Amino acid sequence: MVDERDTRHGAHAAEDDYTAAVARPSGKRSARRSRNADSGSVATIDRPTSTKAAKKTDRAERKKTGNPFKRLIKFLREVVAELRKVIWPNRKQMVTYTSVVLVFVVFMVAFISGLDLAFIKGVNWLFG
Repeated sequence: MVDERDTRHGAHAAEDDYTAAVARPSGKRSARRSRNADSGSVATIDRPTSTKAAKKTDRAERKKTGNPFKRLIKFLREVVAELRKVIWPNRKQMVTYTSVVLVFVVFMVAFISGLDLAFIKGVNWLFG
């Protein structure tokens, strides 16, 4: 019995692997779609075709100062939207990350203190 995946060769196999990799969810929140996301689409960045067009859009954006309270509210809404996209660590992960950071900090404090003590003794021995 031969699996269909074993018979694919060349560009088709690579293309199918790429499509499968894009379609698979990669995090626990990827199954839940946001309101703005299209299902199955790949995000692209729209860039102006020329520097002249980029300068015009920059000038237009600078002129749109608007109400500072509206800009603040828009900023806060965008912050909340970005925070909803974050995959927060669970309790076990948080304890692990915190302990790793604390052990590293204690090691670095001991290492730098040892170097400082060695330099003090060396300078006292040299200049007595």
